Amino acid sequence: MAEKSWSLGRALRGMFVKPTIDETTWEDLETALITADFGPDISERVVDELRQKVDRYRTTDPKDLQRMLRETLEEHFAKFDTTLKLTERPAVVLVVGVNGVGKTTTIGKFTKFLRGYQRSVVVGAADTFRAAAVDQLATWAQRGGAAIVRPQQEGQDPASVAFQTVEYAKREGIEIAIIDTAGRLHTKGGLMDELSKVRRVIEKQAPISEVLLVLDATTGQNGVMQAEAFLEHAGVTGLVLTKLDGSAKGGFVLAVQERTGIPVKLLGQGEGIDDLTGFTPHVFVQSLVG
Repeated sequence: MAEKSWSLGRALRGMFVKPTIDETTWEDLETALITADFGPDISERVVDELRQKVDRYRTTDPKDLQRMLRETLEEHFAKFDTTLKLTERPAVVLVVGVNGVGKTTTIGKFTKFLRGYQRSVVVGAADTFRAAAVDQLATWAQRGGAAIVRPQQEGQDPASVAFQTVEYAKREGIEIAIIDTAGRLHTKGGLMDELSKVRRVIEKQAPISEVLLVLDATTGQNGVMQAEAFLEHAGVTGLVLTKLDGSAKGGFVLAVQERTGIPVKLLGQGEGIDDLTGFTPHVFVQSLVG
């Protein structure tokens, strides 16, 4: 991965071994945060907060600054509740996102993640307009250890597949129903309306526990706009970030949370079926800052 050549941790290490905190330290820190996709506003805010802390503690030791940076970032991340709400039976999880973000593979990984906690899972293939999408989802669901509900014919109303999936979960006593949806461009109104319909149809049968939006962490500010559009139409409750090199673009995690108010609940940090983890601010900040 090209991003591996630069990492926030490495960029910061150079700053924290200097003998003292000076004006260059602050400029370098802000530049490093922006490069790591925190965005200019958050980067500036974090630096301002750190300047105040450094003044308050009357320190000039870069090691103190490193500790304060960790604490400050953790405080920002900790404002959001990152726990998955899956107590309903069945717990219905709607998975949304634009094409190409890794939605189908994420569902396979999420299934494996849940099976690791001994949860029974069924996956509904409500992306009904591409037969290849259904086959791909079936492969990933099988790898993850889940049952699958397929459309009865190509182009079947996605809402009816979602309905059948929840029905299947109830009938078979399955704990979690995950509904895949067609990859939508956040600028296409009609497809967004269809997503709202899928929600309404599911809710006639069971409450929706989570609406997870899958975002590609490398998309930067465009990803933030996607999140805002999906929040309006799909009532997103949590984000899943894929293609996340934790150190190179990790700032995006905070940027998207702060802009949208939606917590990041899962992180995809690799290609394998086990490469999806829950989001723990303390662990994440450690990997980010070192």
